Amino acid sequence: MSFEVICFDCDSTLSRVEGIDELARRNGLFEQVAALTDAAMNGELALEDVYANRLDLIKPDKAAIDWLAKLYIAEMVEGVSETIKTLQANNKLIHIISGGLRQAILPLAEQLGIPEEYVHAVDVLFDEDGNYHDFARHSPLAVSGGKARICRRLRMHHSSLVMIGDGKTDLEAKLAGAYMIGFGGVVRRPLVEEQADSYVVDASLAAILPLVL
Repeated sequence: MSFEVICFDCDSTLSRVEGIDELARRNGLFEQVAALTDAAMNGELALEDVYANRLDLIKPDKAAIDWLAKLYIAEMVEGVSETIKTLQANNKLIHIISGGLRQAILPLAEQLGIPEEYVHAVDVLFDEDGNYHDFARHSPLAVSGGKARICRRLRMHHSSLVMIGDGKTDLEAKLAGAYMIGFGGVVRRPLVEEQADSYVVDASLAAILPLVL
């Protein structure tokens, strides 16, 4: 199969970490927040039931977001750079579609040569001192079904699209007519393994290449 647009989740797909959980760990709130993240990714809770909740607990300031941006890059999944380079060499359009925090994901995208306007994630809002103020509550990616909305938007301009990710929210891309590849190289989730169109368990992201080219 060959796709015009290749979309990647970020957390546990491009990078080994779950960003919001790591921000929580930094604040001594890891267990509380990770349980909420996991419940959402496994489809036990709706994303909107945990999103505001987690950020209200953590209140990540600008310094925390900069710290997370560096962690995303340091913990990049094996094979990510070569995978993206190969896709770019084959003239594929690459987007990141993530329920994560956009300012933390942008430096990783930049390192991979993915333009800022192809990064779909949730903006964090700070006050003038760089303290946490809020997040973009209108963002489709802070609620269930958001990834399907972004994929639908992309499919208006492109014929074929694939979504690669590890969680329940990535499966939603199928509702927009996208092909969905589950990536189990970091976390294996039975629901995703069962419902994805294809599933890879290799530790390297390069395992998806034969499925998309």
